[in-house]
Amino acid sequence: MTEPKRYGKLIGASLGPGDPELITRRAWRALQSGARWLYPVKKAEESSYALSIVERGGLAVPGDAVELVFPMTRDAEVLAKAWARAATQTVALLAEGRDLVFLVEGDASTFATFGHLARVVRERVPEVEVETIPGVSSFAAAAATTGVTLAEEDETFAIIPAAYGVEVINHLLDEFDTLALLKVKPLVDEVVDLLAQRDLLATSVFIEKVGSPDERIVRDVASLKGTKVNYLSLMLVQNPKRVRGELRRGCRKRKEAVDACATVDA
Repeated sequence: MTEPKRYGKLIGASLGPGDPELITRRAWRALQSGARWLYPVKKAEESSYALSIVERGGLAVPGDAVELVFPMTRDAEVLAKAWARAATQTVALLAEGRDLVFLVEGDASTFATFGHLARVVRERVPEVEVETIPGVSSFAAAAATTGVTLAEEDETFAIIPAAYGVEVINHLLDEFDTLALLKVKPLVDEVVDLLAQRDLLATSVFIEKVGSPDERIVRDVASLKGTKVNYLSLMLVQNPKRVRGELRRGCRKRKEAVDACATVDA
């Protein structure tokens, strides 16, 4: 009787946004488990930001580590071919029976390449086991570094790629107390203009390559207009003047009820 083929496990190891000290113990253990490393690059034989995080942490890159190319383009045909090629490589390596650990900058479940790769691999080989190791997201690290509180009590918080445009951002400023605008590079000037119109420049902060040796924090976000910023950048925007509707549940409603009861008892 022929033994069924045993595929290795596909592990997405979140490394955090740049500081190797934010790599979790679980991800660190996966990196040293003997699993073969996979890491993303934008072009063949180009440097990998995810790989650089691990290298700064003191781990040597194994000689058999494999790069997977995910080009930075919006060309659907080019992307489809790249995804298919990466999935084919991954399935072939998993068929050897050895676990694979895919290096992910930030968190593997948040705007990451890993989710798409894992989904395509499972479509091809449903029996492949997938493990996702959570990590620190770029916006969480940025908030901690800049001292920004993303949300307190019943406040609201939203994460959005800035590419949705200033009209959407403008609308969300009325719906959420804090916005994390990711990938702001192409729209920096437009976002700065919007924040100036909304009188929110003073409650906004820009962060580039958070946690890396090249980290840059700009609190005078108006000064960014007309400048070039790195792709790995985001902006945290708070709207302290946002008008909130009545809560039907939550801390505020309970507090109002307690205050009302205290007034009656008095």
